[in-house]
This record gives sequence, structure tokens and C-alpha cells, in this order.
Amino acid sequence: MPASPSRIRKAVFPVAGLGTRFLPATKAVPKEMLTVVDRPVIQHVVDEARAAGIEHFVFVTGRNKAVIEDHFDIQYELERTLAERKKTKELEALMSDLPVAGQASFTRQQAPLGLGHAVWCARDIVGDEPFALLLPDMLHHGATPCLKDMIEAYAATGGNLIAVAPVPDDQTHQYGIVGVTDREAKVATITGMVEKPPKGTAPSNLHITGRYILQPEIFDLLAKQEKGAGGEIQLTDSMIRLMSDLKQSFHAVRFDGTIYDCGSKVGFLAANVAYGLERSDIAPALRAEIERLLK
Repeated sequence: MPASPSRIRKAVFPVAGLGTRFLPATKAVPKEMLTVVDRPVIQHVVDEARAAGIEHFVFVTGRNKAVIEDHFDIQYELERTLAERKKTKELEALMSDLPVAGQASFTRQQAPLGLGHAVWCARDIVGDEPFALLLPDMLHHGATPCLKDMIEAYAATGGNLIAVAPVPDDQTHQYGIVGVTDREAKVATITGMVEKPPKGTAPSNLHITGRYILQPEIFDLLAKQEKGAGGEIQLTDSMIRLMSDLKQSFHAVRFDGTIYDCGSKVGFLAANVAYGLERSDIAPALRAEIERLLK
């Protein structure tokens, strides 16, 4: 009987990006700390990882990102003030978001050399075990957390997994696309992948959505990976080698919810509206305000 795959305990969050699409807002505030309703984008993504059973959160940061580390730490003065003023609900909400001591690690990506390089920077913290990778720009909003679906699929498939979702055929050239054995299946074997294929050449309409489960051999490949598109070390290039050269399996896990690209202004605003309309404390007033604006 084949051995069960190793449990996924660690998740990597690349948060070193400059956020140039949101300047001047991101000149002093990291893009990951911009809020969707009243929670930073990065907190929503950490919530997804925690709901999937992740135990160790690895943040790959850069300069001017210290506020992210502060967010996941205690703030004694604030907590004491809330306690003194009997603001129990607010204090409990803050404390529930904190990782347990030792559960969060931070490392620096010292130069902007791409997603592949950011992942490689986490190699010593992750060690020799499979791990999850979550891109914090992409909020996955569905009935069940995307990463939870992936970890459940991983228990059956092992290997490497990539979350995917369909896009219109005339937009495939804007995304990383995977070819699969069955594009309608919840879980399908990946037969190939390509970054932003020329129009009319995509192997399917399933794009990579920013959630991965990867085996640790990816780190050695990233260490030797030559710079690709944009002069950066591309994660996709090393995943292709992991599949073709090392013959490791890759499966696509189809996400059927809504994905908000919070790296774009429209996606960020749409996420705020969608998440706000789900909040019973503000939804009625928000809906009335939206209707007033649309008149």
C-alpha cells in the first residue's frame, strides 16, 4: 500500500512586491495591508491558510514591509487600552487573529527578482517538506476555502497541485495557463503549462489562480533557474522542469468561487463591495448607498 503524502504544515506568502499599481497609496503602506472592509488583504489570505490547517506562516518580505510583521504581533499598549475600556469584543477579535508564538516567520527578499526568487528565499524555513504557496493579491471567495480543497485533493494525489479557474478563451493570453486531461473535472492531471501564451495557442482556458502545493525539490531548481520574462526568476519555469525533468506529478484543482485580484484597482474595489455585502452589520446601509450612487 503506498505511503500517504506528507502533511502540509507550512505556507509561504510572498509580500515583498512594491505595489506600483496602487501608488501613491502604497508609497508608505504595503499593498498587502490595504483593507478589504476592515481586514488587511494579507489577513484574509492567512485566514484561508489557517482554515486549511496550516500551522506555520512564512512571510517573504522586503524593505518598508515591517508593518506586516507588526500586524501579526502583539501590540501591548493597544491591547491594554482596549482591556481598560472594557472593549472585550474588539480585544478578542485582535487576539484571535494572532499566530501562536513561533508560528510566524519572516525572511527578506533583498532584490526584486520575481516570484520564483521570493519562493526560493523561504527555502531554509520550509526545509525538506512540501508546502503551500499563496499569492496575497488574489482573494479566493467561495463556499469552502480554496487551499482547504487543495489539501483534501493532495491527500489523494500527492505530488504538486495548482489551483485553476476558467477564463474566457479570448483572455487566455493574459494569464499562466495549464493543459489538463479533463478541463471540467474538479481535480485533473496537468499535461503542460505556459505563461501568457500567444492568442489562439493556449492548451485550455484554465488559468493559474495563485494557490499552489509544491514539493521541496522546487528549491534546488529555483536556485539554478536562469532569469526569464521580465529579467526575473519565474516560478512557472521551475515548475515545468519539476514536471518534465524530475517527472513529478502535477494536478489542477478547479476553484469554483469568485477570485478578486486585489492587485488591480477594480478587483480591490469589487472585493470590498462583495465582502461588505456579506456583513450583516453593514450590508443594509452599504446596499442602500450603492443603489443611491447608481441612480
